[in-house]
Amino acid sequence: MDLLLPLLLVALLIPMFLGVRRQKREMAKVTDMQDALKVGDRVVTTSGLFGTVVELDDSTVDLEIAEEVVTTWLRKSVLEVRNEDEATDTEAVEAEAEDAVPADTAIPAEAADDAPRLTKD
Repeated sequence: MDLLLPLLLVALLIPMFLGVRRQKREMAKVTDMQDALKVGDRVVTTSGLFGTVVELDDSTVDLEIAEEVVTTWLRKSVLEVRNEDEATDTEAVEAEAEDAVPADTAIPAEAADDAPRLTKD
């Protein structure tokens, strides 16, 4: 009975300790990625905005979000750097998903003509 309390404390402290270590490692990865940004990188911000880095400062980054449209963001708001390899992988997966749809599930043309339509009235 005397060992029950210390064992419970150890059982609770070990997962907490491991979680803190994992969180520190993830934070270090993100910080390293933000410090390694360079002009021309395609990035995604924490708010989901895609852009290309056109200028860097110590604490800010200028992103081109459309042709001739440049916005200034904090470096900390960059969530990830998008590589062209990831973009082509995503396109390949989407193309495979489109090809995977069986042809017999398509609606015949005559059935589509008879289908009720939504109107404003």
